[in-house]
Amino acid sequence: MRTKACLLIFYNICLFSFFLQCSAFGKDPNGSHLEKIQKSTHYDKEREQFVNRRPDILEKMRENQNMFTLMVRFLFGGDENQRPKEKLPELKPDLVEFLKKEKGMKFIWFGHSTFLLNLEGKIILFDPVFSASAAPYSFMVKRFQDAVLKLEEMPPVDYIILSHDHYDHLDMETVKFFKTKTTKFITPLGVISHLKEWGIPDDRLTELDWWDSLQIDDIEIVCTPAQHFSGRKGFNANQTLWGSWVLIGKTERMYFSGDSGYDEHFKKIGDTYGPFDITFIENGQYNENWRAVHVLPEETAQAFLDLRGKQLVPVHWGMFDLSLHSWYEPIEKLEEQSIKHNIKLLTPKFGQLVKSKEETLWERWWKKFIP
Repeated sequence: MRTKACLLIFYNICLFSFFLQCSAFGKDPNGSHLEKIQKSTHYDKEREQFVNRRPDILEKMRENQNMFTLMVRFLFGGDENQRPKEKLPELKPDLVEFLKKEKGMKFIWFGHSTFLLNLEGKIILFDPVFSASAAPYSFMVKRFQDAVLKLEEMPPVDYIILSHDHYDHLDMETVKFFKTKTTKFITPLGVISHLKEWGIPDDRLTELDWWDSLQIDDIEIVCTPAQHFSGRKGFNANQTLWGSWVLIGKTERMYFSGDSGYDEHFKKIGDTYGPFDITFIENGQYNENWRAVHVLPEETAQAFLDLRGKQLVPVHWGMFDLSLHSWYEPIEKLEEQSIKHNIKLLTPKFGQLVKSKEETLWERWWKKFIP
């Protein structure tokens, strides 16, 4: 028995050491950088972490969970259709058409929360994840299919905007691809610490607190609140801030929710910066147990109404299996909500070019793949 116990301890030490050496973990803020971001009104010095509007909402969420039962369900008890049985439809994007200078916004969705935006001639990439998995190790959280474009095929990107530091939104291998480019990064407070660890120089990094804004030629970029959490190690969490984003051009404006539970911030953002021509709102990888940090489909619809959106693009679905529901449940339920509330729902295929100024009849393509 003692031998087994010693072996178990040795195994855990080796495992812990292995995890500590994982470069994908990045690096949390420290030194003068940490001192700087601790001045944020959204940083709780007693807890030594960033907090949501309701500082105890994460603790209350965890109080109502049996983590062991939840883990067992996650590993063995999910829907049998959590992953599609065949490759989902995709289109090779017409990048020449995408890069043309025209009135209005253009975007290409790559699945989950990754999309490329052309606004006022600026090419902006959001939460890019092009690796084979959304996890620190490649055998975990495998994507449903390869990205429709390889990074080498991407047009020159002016800016990358990140919502927070979770693996399905901040991908080390993708970031490293841009080390030798001129692309600049814009993040919530603290997230630039990971990027510096991976070799992105300071002069290409900008971090913003909630309600801070940045003017880039004809575009105003505003970091707005979200209700979520952060961390890449599973411990010492919430050392970096999470957020949503507002982009305002000369004639059009858009909103990206990042990851967020439902709260009053959606209405406040809508009242302050709406209406929005296009809203990208998360809709997927939800569960009643973690409703505090991920909206359910009916809340996605309500958030859209709060924001005073004109068109809704659901993201955070279609590429990774991070919850217990089927891969198609989020879009099926949101379609029901869009009919109920008369919401214009945009559901492009991976790689499909969308123009805000063009009316398009959208095929409900996923229905052909429902077993």
